[in-house]
Amino acid sequence: MPAATPVSSASPSATTHPFSLQGRVALITGGAQGLGFEIAAAMHNAGATVLLAARNPQRLAQAAQSLGTGAHALPLDINDEAAVAQAVEAIGNRHGRLDILVNNAGARNRQSMAALDTSDLRAMMETNLVAPYHLCRLASAWMQRGGYGRIVNVSSIAGQVARANDVLYPVTKGALDALTRALAADLGAHGITVNAIAPGYFATEANRAMVDDEGVGNWLRQRTSLGRWGEPAEIAGAAVFLASPAASYVTGHVLAVDGGYLGHF
Repeated sequence: MPAATPVSSASPSATTHPFSLQGRVALITGGAQGLGFEIAAAMHNAGATVLLAARNPQRLAQAAQSLGTGAHALPLDINDEAAVAQAVEAIGNRHGRLDILVNNAGARNRQSMAALDTSDLRAMMETNLVAPYHLCRLASAWMQRGGYGRIVNVSSIAGQVARANDVLYPVTKGALDALTRALAADLGAHGITVNAIAPGYFATEANRAMVDDEGVGNWLRQRTSLGRWGEPAEIAGAAVFLASPAASYVTGHVLAVDGGYLGHF
């Protein structure tokens, strides 16, 4: 696969569109479907070379093929630290840079505390916190070499609010929000920004049962300012913004993309 064209400017200029990702190389975990795929598609449309990482090779290949030239499938289990290190090194060596990391892959287990022991907590923390930290650590080294760095963690509104019978997911997403702020402080001196997106209720494949539930739809019409489910493609603008030169002075921020859920009383 051809190497991406190097681009060194980290901030908007008069001659470059502020939302352009032309020449950038982006790694998106969980990129084969749902919000991860929509983020990858949007970054690809903005000019980036995108690497879609996930565990299902067939689904990945189909997703990358649907985007066309400049999109590549990367079969990867983010909990395999050795494989992740090898993959990030290969990306850097092949393309000469890694500019954007989107930590989108995650796990969820909707049950109450009575049904979940500490091994369940450790397992979810490994996927939703430890793996993103490992990826941030590896990717940021390449970002420092290339002079451009954007890390976007896909958190959740559950990092800020909680509900019964879903105890572990809010814990891990709240921790991911804290990690976002901590890494923003730690990497800021290197010109790397670290932000998070907190999606609300999106009509993804994973939420199909709830999307088809009329009761949930009625509840969302009352609970959100926009009164509806989010369409997966509506995550794209926030992701491209945070990855672009337009967000050069935005870091340590958790951007809710939730149709007004958090702000709606």
